[in-house]
Amino acid sequence: MGLLDFLSDKGEQKPVEPAAKPAGGTDFFGNNAAAANPSTAGDSYTVVSGDSLSKIAKHHYGDAAKWHQIYDANKALIGDNPDHIEVGQVLTIPSL
Repeated sequence: MGLLDFLSDKGEQKPVEPAAKPAGGTDFFGNNAAAANPSTAGDSYTVVSGDSLSKIAKHHYGDAAKWHQIYDANKALIGDNPDHIEVGQVLTIPSL
């Protein structure tokens, strides 16, 4: 069997299946990434012009009154005034 025979022989070859993603938000080493760093739990959202925490809460949770959860998760980034969020800030949207 020559090289060309090997390359042209389709036989019972099957395409390689991609590896399954680890379940439960694990990192490369199999550690629970969310438990190791609570600030990474949930989604992230980049603030755009005209946003407020209540608008973001309404969009993500369906309830504008849940803006406190977003503020509490991002207090170190936002500061003491929850009305002062800046365009371009990447906020963590915690899972409820």
